[in-house]
Amino acid sequence: MSKAIASLRACSALDTVSIHELTLENLSELIRPAGYFNVKARRLRNFVNYVVEKYGGDLSAMLATPPDQLRAELLSLNGVGKETADSMILYAAKKPVFVVDAYTRRVLYRHGLIEEKLDYDAIQDLFHSNLERDTELFNDFHAQLVAVGHYYCKRTPLCHKCPLQQYL
Repeated sequence: MSKAIASLRACSALDTVSIHELTLENLSELIRPAGYFNVKARRLRNFVNYVVEKYGGDLSAMLATPPDQLRAELLSLNGVGKETADSMILYAAKKPVFVVDAYTRRVLYRHGLIEEKLDYDAIQDLFHSNLERDTELFNDFHAQLVAVGHYYCKRTPLCHKCPLQQYL
């Protein structure tokens, strides 16, 4: 991913208007190091087109949109799912929405806090209902779940090394 960003930076194409002006083929080539570059280029193009058409290319204006409205707008875009939309709202817009990812799901399930097949919205509601709606808290909590998932709660778990072992 960092090589793709470096390619965009080298072409002065790290803003919505510049990306919008690139051909799909050029955009695909620039983000080739990120893998699945053709699919990602189309999705990035969909997003950038939306920002340019609705917000005149002003990403700050889009991110200033109330969270529920912003989430609905993002989810209406081809290639943007709940996790991506919520990540953009939490990390880019800095608004308190909890991001549910595979690590979150795995850690919670293995600790008996959720059922295996619980859907995204129900897991997110667990956090929204039990924690103060605070951007920094959600950011930190999510980051810690990602760290535990990445280092210990892998597909083949390393429970004996896990800092949460006492809660199993």
